[in-house]
Amino acid sequence: MRRIALTLLLPLLAVGLLAACGSSSSPSAASPAVTVTGTFGKAPTIKIPAEKASSTLTVKTLIHGTGPTLAKTDAFVGNYAIYIWSGTSHRLAQSSFTTHEPTLFAGQLLPGLEKALVGQKMGSRVLAVIPPKQAFGTSGNPQAGIKGTDTLVFVVDLIKNFPGNASASGKQVSTGGGTLPTVTATTAGAAPKIKMPSHKPPAKLVTKTLVMGSGPAIAKGQTVVVQYVGAIWRNAKVFDASWTRDQPFGFTIAASPSQVIPGWNTGLVGQTVGSRVMLVIPPADGYGKAGNSQAGIKGTDTLVFVVDILGAFS
Repeated sequence: MRRIALTLLLPLLAVGLLAACGSSSSPSAASPAVTVTGTFGKAPTIKIPAEKASSTLTVKTLIHGTGPTLAKTDAFVGNYAIYIWSGTSHRLAQSSFTTHEPTLFAGQLLPGLEKALVGQKMGSRVLAVIPPKQAFGTSGNPQAGIKGTDTLVFVVDLIKNFPGNASASGKQVSTGGGTLPTVTATTAGAAPKIKMPSHKPPAKLVTKTLVMGSGPAIAKGQTVVVQYVGAIWRNAKVFDASWTRDQPFGFTIAASPSQVIPGWNTGLVGQTVGSRVMLVIPPADGYGKAGNSQAGIKGTDTLVFVVDILGAFS
């Protein structure tokens, strides 16, 4: 995952499965070899036979949702279980059902997973049995313990999707200003502009609500989905923005170890879904004395983020 502004520590396998290349073919009806039972939102019971997997991509919608349809360019929040099927044996690689932390799927999916999920409706549970050619190919993914001959078995619950240009949906209540930066919206679905004041930055973390959302308040431990733009107070340089990637960003708030800089964990807890929030973050709540040379951030730099809160899930 390419994140300059934030230190994202997603599970290795989940990250690896979001970007791969391979050939494509049409999915077939699901093989009866793999069976899945259980209700949406709860950990599924998955039975994989002690025999070799088919070389064909198999897909089955186990539970048919009634929500919006997942488009190819959408990100979505979902729960998942992943098995690695090697020869006549298999093992569970990861399951968000057991950690109770739904995951944001954003960016390029594995070819087989994309074929299985695009066009599905939110609220659906989908089984995808993905052969190597639709996953990581003959090279596999050694870092994740996946060989070039391994089949992957996914069960995915699709919870909510987000277009790449999703933005805050609440009511405008402020643009900042005064001793704080001024934030102005540009075109719909684009990063807002940040104008720095001539004043010195505040010594402590400041949270300013610009757009007030009507959704629930964010609680510690939730998976939060946002859009954001980050700039340096010293020179007004924008060093990162999710909008430029057409890709919302997801993380677990107040996780241990932390998945984001401290100012995010402190400043966003209690804010409501649908809001746009400005965070003015001093070095101690950002990258500390070390700064972040890759992003041009010095150890003395105060950072300004404008964060649109799209959703929160647990």
